[in-house]
Amino acid sequence: MATNATIYKAGLQISDLDRHYFQDHMLTLARHPSENEERMMVRVLAFALHADDALTFGRGVGTEDEPALWQHDATGTIDLWIEIGQPDEKTLRQACGRSKQVVVYVYGVRGAEAWWENQRASLDRLKNLTVTLLPMERVRALAGMAKPSMHLQWTIQDGHLWVADGTQTLHLELQRLKG
Repeated sequence: MATNATIYKAGLQISDLDRHYFQDHMLTLARHPSENEERMMVRVLAFALHADDALTFGRGVGTEDEPALWQHDATGTIDLWIEIGQPDEKTLRQACGRSKQVVVYVYGVRGAEAWWENQRASLDRLKNLTVTLLPMERVRALAGMAKPSMHLQWTIQDGHLWVADGTQTLHLELQRLKG
């Protein structure tokens, strides 16, 4: 875990109707001092969307050779590489060469749509890449659910997510840009 990190405990109850995956997960998250709650909660969202016992978090912010999350098979081969934010093309090209599948969850106050328009031509060549846009106002609302100890229920169906924390429910619609 990162030095001087803030530790969060998250209990996730996941009902993924698309994958027929119904499981509870207890996560311990280390939020690096340079990481905001928005980014941390997008990592949790990515975990919920791809939940699996083999899915793990990377070492964190500033680690160039690891993604936000990844999943290895029994031989050590990388099955899934997940980036969040607005990664550069070089990072994604290298990830696509190292992993069977690469997924990017794009968000940001500084023009996630503009990032995609600038990257689209070069990223279209990467066949094992999926890019999904997360609306920033929903990412902010999700960050509002962050607590040092949180319990979240996730329902996933047809590109829609419902996240409930016991006091409120948030609806997110995923916008697939590629893949």
